Parts: sequence; C-alpha cells; structure tokens
Amino acid sequence: MTKRDPYGQNYYTPVPTNFTKRMRTNLFWQFLRFLTINIKMLRMVRKH
Repeated sequence: MTKRDPYGQNYYTPVPTNFTKRMRTNLFWQFLRFLTINIKMLRMVRKH
C-alpha cells in the first residue's frame, strides 16, 4: 500500500499557467476561437 500525503499536489485544483491566462484574456484569440467553432457548427448543420 502506498502512503498518501493529505496536502499533496493531487488534492488541489490545477492552476493555469501564465500562457493559459494570457490566452483566456486575449480578445483576438477569443475571436478566432469563436469563428472556428461557428464554422465547425455551420458545416455540421449543413451536412445534416
């Protein structure tokens, strides 16, 4: 049996990296993601 540390890394929520934080607040990146997702949805709707 392995020893479990009650305050180990597995017990905390993951913290986003600085790069992830920047991408989440970058309006240009959000707009590109918005367009990409909308284009994918439009293609899916047209197929069915």
